[in-house]
Amino acid sequence: MARPAEPLDIGANRRARKYRRGEMGRRLLWMALWPLFRFSPRPAFAWRRLLLRALGAKVGANVHIYASATIYYPWMLAIGDDSAIGERALVYNLGRVTIGRRATISHQAHLCAGTHDYRDPALPLLRPPITIGDDAWICADAFVGPGVNVGAGAVVGARAATFDDVAPWTVVAGNPAKFIKRRAMGKWSGSSDHFLTAP
Repeated sequence: MARPAEPLDIGANRRARKYRRGEMGRRLLWMALWPLFRFSPRPAFAWRRLLLRALGAKVGANVHIYASATIYYPWMLAIGDDSAIGERALVYNLGRVTIGRRATISHQAHLCAGTHDYRDPALPLLRPPITIGDDAWICADAFVGPGVNVGAGAVVGARAATFDDVAPWTVVAGNPAKFIKRRAMGKWSGSSDHFLTAP
């Protein structure tokens, strides 16, 4: 017979100090400045880059981050040149999120660099980093879990959920995400072979 599970210690979880004092101050500052980001005009990419940099983000040249995207902690974001974060994307970067050059985070994608140790009754906060490689594409509604590395040129298909690393120049899809095929670059010929379908 299995040993009964120890009950969760919610009190210990709530008493735990999850953030340093300086981090709490930056969170309050970001909350105060957030409307300047959220309600900026759609094409004001340069303004949003400036605002995120002022709060500690490392943002490359010609990065397009849309106003409806959610960046939890700017100081925990690094994003390379010519990359994009689309409409209503969620970058839950309690841990560091690093996005390479020419990468695309499509609308409503979720990069989740925060979780809890479910084995500990106090559910301590964990902040494993996420890395998205150069030329990678996280498609619409996809979920990338804590600690995941998405390799250069990889594609995480629409509504996929990946909890393991994704090899470079591969396409994964499904929940949990599985290998579909290699990503071969080429111009669209009008055939369905360019879509995320099984080989």
